[in-house]
Amino acid sequence: MKIDELRSMSDEELSQAAINASEYLFRLRFQHHTGQLTATSSLKETRRTIARIKTLQLEKTKEGGDE
Repeated sequence: MKIDELRSMSDEELSQAAINASEYLFRLRFQHHTGQLTATSSLKETRRTIARIKTLQLEKTKEGGDE
C-alpha cells in the first residue's frame, strides 16, 4: 500500500489493515519455509507496509494528544 492510501484511512481501518498485513506475512513466511513462495520480495514489502501502518498509528496518537 502507498502511504497516501494509508493516510486517508481512519484509526479503525488502519488497525484492520495491520491485522490483515500481519496475517498475510504469516502466510508468506509459511510458503517461504515450505518452498512454495517464488516472489520472496513480497516478504520485504509486507514488512515495510506493516511498519508504515504502525508509524501512522503512532503519529495519529501523538496528534490526538496535542488537541
